[in-house]
Amino acid sequence: MDPSFWHQRWEKNEIAFHESKANPLLVKHFKELSLLKGRRIFVPLCGKTLDIAWLVSHGYHVAGAELSQVAIEQLFIELGAQPEISTVGELEQWSANNIDIFVGNIFALSRKILGPADAIYDRAALVAFPEEMRKRYAAHLIEITGKAPQLMICYDYDQRLMDGPPFSISNDEVRRHYANHYDLTLISSTDVSGGLKGKCPAKENVWLLRNK
Repeated sequence: MDPSFWHQRWEKNEIAFHESKANPLLVKHFKELSLLKGRRIFVPLCGKTLDIAWLVSHGYHVAGAELSQVAIEQLFIELGAQPEISTVGELEQWSANNIDIFVGNIFALSRKILGPADAIYDRAALVAFPEEMRKRYAAHLIEITGKAPQLMICYDYDQRLMDGPPFSISNDEVRRHYANHYDLTLISSTDVSGGLKGKCPAKENVWLLRNK
């Protein structure tokens, strides 16, 4: 997918995917990661999600990656924090209050630049990529985090009924991307109330990925 698609969405404020509170599935299932307070969790394609504030308020450090500078400017304004900004490789690092956000193309983010990642919370990343990019993304995520455990939220629906994003991720596809590296547990599968975007029936699935 062309990066300009996401830049335009943020510049036009077409961000229906942005939630007005911490994701209820994160709040309910985060404990499954068994992550000690003070650990660092990576949130790919984070936007200005309120999940970041929720994680920090519960004692965690957060690293994020986001293509849109507009989104990250809004994130820090809404957090009431003044970030320090530095250039790291092809990315900018915005840091304040136990938060480090890497602004730019996630594929330019290396393990060295990212630093330690004790876990991954993927709510809106895998589902944001079209099919031809998801294998590359999953492999990149494994590489830069050292196969950190994941809490992942995705949608499963008939892709013929609606164009993504969010794209449909079947259970079989999750296994194709991750089963060689993780033990996979589908910990929740619920119907999307009213259908996805009001257009088609869908399941919202929560996966726990633990190192083999």
